[in-house]
Amino acid sequence: MAQAKILIADDDTLVREAVYKILTMFGHTVVPCASGEEAITALTSEFDLIILDINMPGMDGFETLKLINDRNYGIPVIFLTGAGSMEYAVKAINLGAYDFIPKPIEDLDIFNIKVKRAIEKRMYVLQEKAYKENLEVEVRNKTRELAEKNRLLEEYNENLEISTLNTMLTLQTALEEKDMYTAGHTTRVTLHAMSIGQALRLGAEEMTVLERACKVHDIGKLVVDVNYIRKPGPLSEEEWLLMKKHPEIGANIIKPLAFMQQEIFIVRHHHERMDGTGYPDGLGGNELNLLTKIITVADSYDAMTSKRIYKQNLEVKEAIAELQRCAGSQFDPEVVQVFVEVLEGQGKMGTR
Repeated sequence: MAQAKILIADDDTLVREAVYKILTMFGHTVVPCASGEEAITALTSEFDLIILDINMPGMDGFETLKLINDRNYGIPVIFLTGAGSMEYAVKAINLGAYDFIPKPIEDLDIFNIKVKRAIEKRMYVLQEKAYKENLEVEVRNKTRELAEKNRLLEEYNENLEISTLNTMLTLQTALEEKDMYTAGHTTRVTLHAMSIGQALRLGAEEMTVLERACKVHDIGKLVVDVNYIRKPGPLSEEEWLLMKKHPEIGANIIKPLAFMQQEIFIVRHHHERMDGTGYPDGLGGNELNLLTKIITVADSYDAMTSKRIYKQNLEVKEAIAELQRCAGSQFDPEVVQVFVEVLEGQGKMGTR
């Protein structure tokens, strides 16, 4: 058995010295005390075992044990008692004592076994404490490591999302730039929609979704013959049917992108109407969410105020009048009203 540090407290000098000699003979370091008060003063967490006499003047063994327990060191305590009373033994155990030994000590082998077992318990307690502390440190380190990996993963995902969105926007911009009449359409729609969103005090997450949806709302036109888009005259029935497929195609293009699941609905339905006569699904009223209603107004306004090869553009006042005329049937009235107020605040009512 490894050498241990033991604290003993007994007011009987002969008993104290006898126990001291026995323990040192077993190879332990012993700190003797003549009272409970001295024992509490000498007590530190470095001790492996405490041996207490029960009947001591002043602070008896039970009172001393209570103060030892308050330190929460986890040091086992063995009581020495000459009373020979089972009542004392039961009280000692109930207070948390590890064991008790009657005095005078007559059987050194039994005494040594009890001391040895108490010290082994102390070693187990210390090992368990060290294990828990090491485990806590390891958990903290792993948590920090995992947090860092998550941060890097989130950063990678964010960069990937930005890169993907920028690639799609580049393709859509390239499509628009093929026709001088549609150049800048996506940028203008995005600016108009964001102005409406800000006026409606949308949250940051909704504003992000709205912006991304605006940037890719016409991505489906990538698979539509640009000759249809640039055609100076009206489209044939067949051409118009193909053109009307671009919202559905656009939604299918972004469908595999996990980070743009909310935008799918907006892209697919940005040509729906409040009265349910739009395309591709004929949704209307409350079936359309607020973000879709916003982009519908922004997209239509830009189409009305931008010069196209097949029509003359409207002045701002004329476009606003058209928005107000179609509020309730094609557009959401509240969104129209807010957008008009935005345009008035920008001072565009009297200008092109």
